[in-house]
Amino acid sequence: MNLAVSSLLIFLFVPVNAVQTIDETESHIHDHLILVDYKTPKAQFIDKVPVTMVMCEEGFELIMKKSNGMPACVKPSTVAILIERGWGIHVLPDYEDKDNNSDMLKTDKGEFAIKTETVTYFENYTGYLAMPDTDEENLPGVILIHEVWGLNDNMKEMAEELASHGYVALAVNLYGTDAATTIDEGRQLMSSYDPKKGVDNMSGAVDYLQENYGVQKVGSIGWCFGGGQSLELALNNDEMDATVIYYGRLTIDPERLSSISWPVLGIFAGLDTGITPESINEFEKALDDLGIQNEIHIYPNVNHAFANPSGERYAPEETKDAWEKTLAFFEQTLM
Repeated sequence: MNLAVSSLLIFLFVPVNAVQTIDETESHIHDHLILVDYKTPKAQFIDKVPVTMVMCEEGFELIMKKSNGMPACVKPSTVAILIERGWGIHVLPDYEDKDNNSDMLKTDKGEFAIKTETVTYFENYTGYLAMPDTDEENLPGVILIHEVWGLNDNMKEMAEELASHGYVALAVNLYGTDAATTIDEGRQLMSSYDPKKGVDNMSGAVDYLQENYGVQKVGSIGWCFGGGQSLELALNNDEMDATVIYYGRLTIDPERLSSISWPVLGIFAGLDTGITPESINEFEKALDDLGIQNEIHIYPNVNHAFANPSGERYAPEETKDAWEKTLAFFEQTLM
């Protein structure tokens, strides 16, 4: 899996002193901006400073705006609000385009030999299908949802890993294009992402597995952006049987969550300033209040994207434990 970036946000309101830049196209929020005596994040970006190297004033944290991919410096206490409301995403380093998952997965292969192919599963969107090379019927299905980078080799490896454990695994491509390898490419893809089309895309993947492989049960799993989309699929498709969220954008709206009637597994990072332990606990309480079976795990000493082997925040022990929990969860809910 690749460098995870939290779901993009739709701007509803920016708290006073929240953003450290001025954008002439957003005059309606100028009263809430901070003026600084050095180059603003936007000015640095215009000067071709890479997003990952934009400097913030001490005490502020860098995030990226969804609508145009511009960097912004905000107070740490504001990060979670902006992410929750859909205004921005985490800014993380570019990932290394190599076989990043091999160390994590080499001891976790299942008993099945696998076969793979590229398939057109929704309109003209192609995904990566991995499944057990067996004559067994009625295998369960899993939809894998990529991070901000798109459908890359690491996501394909995760599909192969699940297939080796007996699942028909389909890694979708919500962008419909080649994967990004830099945060600049990723921000462009995310900025053009259509959430409604994305839900149709994921639901099309569910239909594809049911119609072509006869899967009786189907789950979804996603990391970061994909984690938020895994939840969105659950909120918009009542044919699911299991939902796994790795540090993705959450909702605590009981009306929306009430559409879920199957178990949910959540994997989160205790040091995440965008999806905080407080918001995770609220999410867990909302599920409990609705009687939705759930397992929520917060790893206290790791940060957002800790399960990404290509990133500097990678935490191998916590990642291995989270993956074991994921496999156990799917076995309990789909097998």
